[in-house]
Amino acid sequence: MTVKIDVKGPIISNDEAWIYEWFDMDFTSPKTVIDQLANANGEDVIVSINSPGGYVDDGSEIYTALKAYPGHVETQIVGLAASAASFIATAGDKVVIAPTAKFMIHNASMGNLGDHRSMEKASQMLKTTDRTIVNAYVLKTGKDEQELLDMMAEETWMRPQEALEHNFVDEIMFMDNPIKLTASSAASAMIPQKIIDGFRNGMMNKGKPEGVTKEDLKASLAEFKNEILNELQLNKTNEPKEPTLKPANKRDLSKLFLSL
Repeated sequence: MTVKIDVKGPIISNDEAWIYEWFDMDFTSPKTVIDQLANANGEDVIVSINSPGGYVDDGSEIYTALKAYPGHVETQIVGLAASAASFIATAGDKVVIAPTAKFMIHNASMGNLGDHRSMEKASQMLKTTDRTIVNAYVLKTGKDEQELLDMMAEETWMRPQEALEHNFVDEIMFMDNPIKLTASSAASAMIPQKIIDGFRNGMMNKGKPEGVTKEDLKASLAEFKNEILNELQLNKTNEPKEPTLKPANKRDLSKLFLSL
């Protein structure tokens, strides 16, 4: 029996998953994928992908789990495989893309605070991250590393035919005779980091140094939930067809992310 696993919404860390669940928002964390792979018990797996990307390290954990899975893995790009989701897609033994889907690769990004030394370290970290991400693309496409790094630097968007031409995918779905040619997207759906930090350290509940409890959330954030969801829906409605990334601000170097 074939087991279906969804990679939908932003790629996030395990410890942020409950916040997305509370907002009834799509997300993918390493645990959601690894648990389903364990339950699949070696059966064939189809991974359905529609994601703008997210945290690099968590995406790497998902990529590794799919590559290490003993059964056959087919990744199906049904909407968008951008950023971190793009290298997750390449983990499949077979990679297919819908004729209406898109594929995008670009450099890692992050927010950073500090002096010039901190900025230099951040720059080096990003360059190192790009050179780790590119390994997944080299393994899949057989292309030269520098050529792929150049494509990442240009933030390369690909329609299905272009993804096939560059060997990121093996075929386009629903086409009888796919022929190879010679040779995170929407505005980010990730919850702003200041909101996640607020939930964790109690900033959103004044006068409570012990932090926010789940009871506090139920009592005080019902209206806030609707406000955030309305704002996210408005952003989605107003997004351009081929938008560019507007990096989210991060407090420190602890999270690198690929996101649209």
